Amino acid sequence: MRYCTRCVMPDTRPDLALDAEGVCNACRHFERRAAIDWDQRKKELERILDRHRSPGGRNWDCLIPVSGGKDSHFQTIRMLELGMNPLCVTATTCDLSEVGRRNIENLKSLGVDYVEVTTNRRVRATLNRIGLREVGDISWPEHVSIFTIPVRLAVQFRVPLLIWGENSQNEYGGPAADADNHVLDRRWLDTYGGLLGLRVADLVGREGLTARDLIPFTYPAEEDLRAVGVTGLFLGYFLPWDGFANALVAQGHGFTTLPHCVEGSLVTYENLDNHQTGIHDYFKFLKFGFGRATDLACLHLRRGRLSRSDALALVRRHDGKFPWTYLGKPLGKILEPLGVTIDEFVAICDRFTNRDLFVTDAKGRLVKDRDGNLTLKRPEPADPKPVASPGRRAEGRTGPKPATPPRHRGGCRPTPGLRHAKRPS
Repeated sequence: MRYCTRCVMPDTRPDLALDAEGVCNACRHFERRAAIDWDQRKKELERILDRHRSPGGRNWDCLIPVSGGKDSHFQTIRMLELGMNPLCVTATTCDLSEVGRRNIENLKSLGVDYVEVTTNRRVRATLNRIGLREVGDISWPEHVSIFTIPVRLAVQFRVPLLIWGENSQNEYGGPAADADNHVLDRRWLDTYGGLLGLRVADLVGREGLTARDLIPFTYPAEEDLRAVGVTGLFLGYFLPWDGFANALVAQGHGFTTLPHCVEGSLVTYENLDNHQTGIHDYFKFLKFGFGRATDLACLHLRRGRLSRSDALALVRRHDGKFPWTYLGKPLGKILEPLGVTIDEFVAICDRFTNRDLFVTDAKGRLVKDRDGNLTLKRPEPADPKPVASPGRRAEGRTGPKPATPPRHRGGCRPTPGLRHAKRPS
């Protein structure tokens, strides 16, 4: 494993590349934001929105896929501020949490029309189980349906414009052409939508699944998309994108966070809706040697809110812990609807673990501590000579670097100014 010399992302991340100076493409993408004329980008967005306003208000102006999280709050708030009449659409998550439901209800209270599509729970559990066992991703049906259901409704209601959030290839690292893209289309979904080689069409006949069961997970036909003129825009191309700032904006409109860090994370304000997310993030660690804490540390480091040494310390503290609970729900209860035991889950984990990355014994068995945690083989990334980070300048902001928060019980203190939910029991 090689690490970016500016952030703490390893080169095992899919689509990440390090240049001759050892800097990753995600850091380079962020660096280039300093040259972006954001006022011009916003005007470009306004021209696109004007073209899609429904004549005489006979239909919705756009469709916003929403989960109820900080980013979908931000997307909805910005569209309302720009005078759009959106239809907000939620593809119900796999194992919705109490705080997730509360935030969905809060988003509905912003003053929007809202549709929630809940797929057949038995089919969903079957797809969770197949995804976990076959590609090591319990969240496979979620990664599919968050794209297919909103697009299907856009066709059904004849609303051509979809407003997505950030382009993950720009925010987290990917090919330059796709990182600079502002449109989410079928090609982007097939390449970066998380299908992991498991195609929807291939599931017919598996564990009793029929084509009818898979309707919500099936992307509309090209002729149907063309008939409506469906196009999806990444809002993060047109407006400076910052998950922490989005959380503050959302909080100002009633969004609720936790009073403590989400398990495996560094923060209190994201991935609050699905109890299965901890398993998804853990498998990323098993396959690639980094987890969600690394993602978040890099985002804050690039924006000048963390030093590299602090980022490394936080990653060591939070990344890659065995997911005994998530959002306070025990692992056994999360797996129960799938018919998967903890023993089987551990065996699946071991099967998908990249043994080139983790310590094994003389017989090739993974070495685990008493809590089931693994140890990475690689040395910690060296702290190189300081490299000037573009920090907030890349998004047109200036100001002193915030002080590092003091240590809080559990490794993370509540985010200043954010409204918190009662800690799950």
